[in-house]
Amino acid sequence: MKPVTSQRLRCIASDYLMLNIGWLFFNVVRYHSLPHGWLSSAADFMVMPPVLLGQLLVPLLAVGLYAMSGYYNAPFDRSRVDDALNTAGVSALAALIIFFAVLINDAIPERLLNYQLLIILWLLLAAPVYAARYLLTARLKRRISDGSLRFATLIVGTGSKATDLEKRIRRMPTAMGFDILAHVGDTPEAIPLDEAADMVHAGLVANVIIADDDTDPRRVAALIGRFVPLGCRVYMMPDIYSLLTARPRVRSVANVPLVNITAAGMSAATANMKRAGDIVVSAVALVALLPVYAIIALAVRIDSPGPVFYSQERVGYRNRRFRIYKFRTMRPDAEAAGPQLSSDGDPRITRVGAVLRKYRLDELPQFFNVLLGQMSLVGPRPEREHYERLIAERAPYVALLHQVRPGLTSWGMVKFGYAGNVDQMVERLAYDLLYIENVSLGVDLRIMLHTINTVFTGKGV
Repeated sequence: MKPVTSQRLRCIASDYLMLNIGWLFFNVVRYHSLPHGWLSSAADFMVMPPVLLGQLLVPLLAVGLYAMSGYYNAPFDRSRVDDALNTAGVSALAALIIFFAVLINDAIPERLLNYQLLIILWLLLAAPVYAARYLLTARLKRRISDGSLRFATLIVGTGSKATDLEKRIRRMPTAMGFDILAHVGDTPEAIPLDEAADMVHAGLVANVIIADDDTDPRRVAALIGRFVPLGCRVYMMPDIYSLLTARPRVRSVANVPLVNITAAGMSAATANMKRAGDIVVSAVALVALLPVYAIIALAVRIDSPGPVFYSQERVGYRNRRFRIYKFRTMRPDAEAAGPQLSSDGDPRITRVGAVLRKYRLDELPQFFNVLLGQMSLVGPRPEREHYERLIAERAPYVALLHQVRPGLTSWGMVKFGYAGNVDQMVERLAYDLLYIENVSLGVDLRIMLHTINTVFTGKGV
């Protein structure tokens, strides 16, 4: 089992156990707050079916809220301050939900006692959880400090910048557990770029730090494009200008600020809520739109020979391949001569296909991709590998788009629309990069409203 998975399961089990203890003690307090005489003892109260059911469900509810908050997403990246703030905030929310769902019906004669019970509930949910989290975090930091937990790291660069960075990290054994394996470069003592990429692809390396003295933008972009798709964390040493003008995810390693360029501008809580929304909306849409699917399928079948649906392999989240589904809008032999982009007045587009593309109705089957987790409602549009390679030749940073799930709709599709050639695809890329730097539920809602407007006004082409 991977260390990150093991630590995540350890955190979940610890939280669930501590929440059970806290809720058990609260039920004792709760019993003594009720009018006397209706039960002979606290033991009789504790074995009542509703109380036993609550002992099972309340800790599960709280663990679910902690999961939605993103606490378990990156178990190695948290500090004690993160533990305290997350525990206090989520347990307060859990206490409010439990109070209005369960405790509000208790026959407690004094209103003030209700508020006291709410505070006691919050403390009993938070204190045991934080105590266990403190011990887990202390154990994790101790393992990093004594060297029993290390994260294999490559430094791309062989000049003074890379050498100084390695010296700083080696002088500080607690520098986030970064274990420098080697430098990557063209010198005899360094490993070649291709070998480094193979090591990352094989899962032997967790972090790559780009600290090359050569800061030519094209070279840096090429390095980003080489390592980001491989699934490791890629860091860069920023200049002062980038720190002042951007919103980077900065991590201090050996007192050196490193920018994590493989982390989108989205909190773990936002990512989890975004995924939960994707599941709910796509499931409802797949059921509610069944009559629309049937009508479109019939129209496609009558209009031209060939299948109703069209599938195609695309590059998605973390560079994974998946098949995207659409209603067919072109002749079945549209790409007999190889991959081709569509354009205005394309003779391959069928009559019904032109209408579907105008109102973006051909994209509706992708709710199935969203439900499976291959796509999101909002995100950069996924491209075919053939065209992604062409884009990468001009804009190697296209690999940054794979930090988030591709979307059914996107900022690029809203502001730019369909791309008829590679130049337009590169131009649209700027909108998608802007999205991943500013992703939020509010931005997603805005994009979806624009998309709905496109559907109803027929501005899809």
